[in-house]
Amino acid sequence: MKKLVLTLATAAFLSACATSPTGRSQVTLFPESQMSQMGSAAFTSMKQSQKVSNDRNQNRYVNCIVDALIPELNAIAPDMRTTRWETKVFVDDSANAFALPGGKIGVHTGMFKVADNASQLASVLGHEIGHVWARHGNERVSHQYIGTAGLQLASVLAGEPTAEKQQILGLLGVGTQVGVLKFSRTHESEADDIGLKLMARAGFDPRQSVELWKNMAKQGGGNAPEFLSTHPATDTRIRDLQAQMDSALKLYKQAQSQGKRPNCRL
Repeated sequence: MKKLVLTLATAAFLSACATSPTGRSQVTLFPESQMSQMGSAAFTSMKQSQKVSNDRNQNRYVNCIVDALIPELNAIAPDMRTTRWETKVFVDDSANAFALPGGKIGVHTGMFKVADNASQLASVLGHEIGHVWARHGNERVSHQYIGTAGLQLASVLAGEPTAEKQQILGLLGVGTQVGVLKFSRTHESEADDIGLKLMARAGFDPRQSVELWKNMAKQGGGNAPEFLSTHPATDTRIRDLQAQMDSALKLYKQAQSQGKRPNCRL
């Protein structure tokens, strides 16, 4: 039996090779349609279990930023054009945001206290959208699936809150208090790269991405934002962003010259 499982896992591994937007080889066992179903199921569960903000200004603000980012994503990622994005603001003091397969975006109200302006929030959302485009959730769930030889992912997501359910949410990209699973440095670097270019193409100032991470770092210690637990802000990360800033600023200036000046205000 063990030999059969290993053989099937090996065959799946070899038949599921993919390439990330940055050219990195990936193993993604699940079709994107199934990942979208999982993301939608997780998002539905969150909307039922957490308080959704009805504040018009907050929702208008976040949607304004997302509406500016998505056309730029579609321009460089044809495979994402059929995705129907849904955005919700959750009433939660933790500074957190996420994006799930299937185009589900969540922003905690606590993020408004850390992201001082629209460009800073755009850097967060661009980063999270980058995780979705690069199929990082698929990679992590695939590795978990191989490791457990067939975890019943869909049934776990549909059930009551458990450690297993929170673990899967973490794999998909939602920071949780139980079993938080950090994205790898490779995933973080890819999401940073994608997010920086995406926000610049949309007309948001890419220099504000550095300021955002500085704001995150200021809230370190025992009261560090939840976002830091799953998206580590280090001096290395800031240096990496700064190293890409010249090319990002060129995209930003091109966007400005094309009249892309998002007027998103809280």
